[in-house]
Amino acid sequence: MPLPVVAPADADQRRARKPVVVYPNGTLKRPDLSRLEKAKATLEKIDEVIVPPREGATFRAPKGHFIRIVSVDGPQVGDLNLWNADNLAERFFSGKTRALHATHVSTGDRLWSTMPYLRPLATISHDTLGWYGFDQDGGGIHDVIGTRCDPYTNRLLSGTDYHHCCHSNLTRALANELGVSWKEAEPHVHDVLNVFMCTGFTHDTKQYFMKASPVRPGDYLELFAEVDLIGALSACPGGDCGDSHSSDAVPCYPLKVEIWKPDLAALADWPFPPVSPYGGEP
Repeated sequence: MPLPVVAPADADQRRARKPVVVYPNGTLKRPDLSRLEKAKATLEKIDEVIVPPREGATFRAPKGHFIRIVSVDGPQVGDLNLWNADNLAERFFSGKTRALHATHVSTGDRLWSTMPYLRPLATISHDTLGWYGFDQDGGGIHDVIGTRCDPYTNRLLSGTDYHHCCHSNLTRALANELGVSWKEAEPHVHDVLNVFMCTGFTHDTKQYFMKASPVRPGDYLELFAEVDLIGALSACPGGDCGDSHSSDAVPCYPLKVEIWKPDLAALADWPFPPVSPYGGEP
């Protein structure tokens, strides 16, 4: 039988201590979004990828180009991975992105890479769902909380195998892109940006929740590539995630990824980020 937990006499005083934001607003230099808008004056679409429902697909975006993840046929969320195209060891770091910005990201926030590189892989340059903010349940859009639905957790909780979890979709897509086996690709798949997903933590038990995404056809999230990128996107088997995930029963829809070339002359002196200058322990 577990021992009882007894609150100390000063429990209320301990709980009342003032919270301190670890990385307050203003710590990071904000990207010059007006410069990016000027560069978009002469956009030319150079590529387009359709991600089928309950599947994944990859895309490539050169440095200085724009990526648009677009809702096309119905409300659908997507799980996004990003890698430096020249070095797969440098990949999106959702945990540090969450710490530097917030649990949910939008226009002006940046998607940071893993250490020892720690630099923006992409900047969010436009978000048509930026109006949503946080709702009465504490839900917001585009979270960097959830890890991605995966077949291992599904097996743990249900005792069954499901092969269209976002982890599996991303792994298959990357394996096809690289021409390697599933097992070789899997270690490169990482925690995601949950594009269009509406999530938060319950007020009472603080459990991670999802609710139906407000995304509709025509909505998009736009990213500016700060380095040459390989991306992988899974059209989540939860559809709009208003009911369940890892399911063949809920309605699911495709997603579209567009790659746009801007006026590169307008970005001639854009401060593309170098890797972290920290040199390690002497």
